[in-house]
Amino acid sequence: MRSGFVAVVGRPNVGKSTLVNKMVGTKVSITSSRPNTTRHRILGVLHQPEAQVVFVDTPGIHRPRSTLGARLNETATSALTDVDMILVLVDATAAVGPGDRTVLERSLREVQRGDEAPHLVVVVNKIDKAGGDQILERLVTVKAALEAIVDLPTVEYFPVSARSGQGVDALTAHIVDSLDEGPPFFPSDVVTDTPEALWVAELVREQLLAKTHDELPHSISCRVTEWEWPHIRCEIIVERDSQKGIVIGKGGEILKAVGIAVRETLPEGAYLDLHVKVEKHWQDRDEMLNRLGY
Repeated sequence: MRSGFVAVVGRPNVGKSTLVNKMVGTKVSITSSRPNTTRHRILGVLHQPEAQVVFVDTPGIHRPRSTLGARLNETATSALTDVDMILVLVDATAAVGPGDRTVLERSLREVQRGDEAPHLVVVVNKIDKAGGDQILERLVTVKAALEAIVDLPTVEYFPVSARSGQGVDALTAHIVDSLDEGPPFFPSDVVTDTPEALWVAELVREQLLAKTHDELPHSISCRVTEWEWPHIRCEIIVERDSQKGIVIGKGGEILKAVGIAVRETLPEGAYLDLHVKVEKHWQDRDEMLNRLGY
């Protein structure tokens, strides 16, 4: 059997979680069009008859504007150590910018560290939204950016669409073929190590991001404070009273819609109790970030 760990990194909103979900074959990370949707290190396990690949989904690496942002960067960069392969995602529909180059530089530090350094694979994502010229330009630009940093060993490049699945099978096959022989790390029925309480809190946040549109880009956090099946109590943390009104919605319509959508994904009989709480400047308060698990 072949087995190993693969870190999936990139700047915000390049499609890391969508790609991990597609390769694993089920949803292990929440997704959204908002940058920095992923805030935790999420494992997704791909099981094949002769292989097991453990993907490490990470927050987008970015220029932090808060203590939370700095902690998310630490979570992402720490995932680069002790893995067998690093997938660096870039967006086929956007120019390769400083953020992409930062991710490439940090990944290269790991690739250069010695004989047991991870393989590096560059994935150009969202090819379903880009023309052929755009895709070629991204491939050329990323290759030039890497060569400008250091004289590299072989780097593989894969254009894919994580959303449609185009090119994903070829990428997955390459990952499996590149891994060394080894034992499985998880039982065959495990696809993620995310605790149930965190998963429910993330589902609530995903629905809130979808239903509040662009009104609360980074100001929501969720945590389960009680779990006595079938009763689940989840707190929704915002920074201002005005945001509390947005989350609740007119006549409670947003909160109600979120509760209905999340309950549909839970086992029958689950009772989800949602509460909104204002914690001013929570993104810059260490004690709140610790409490929320960041």
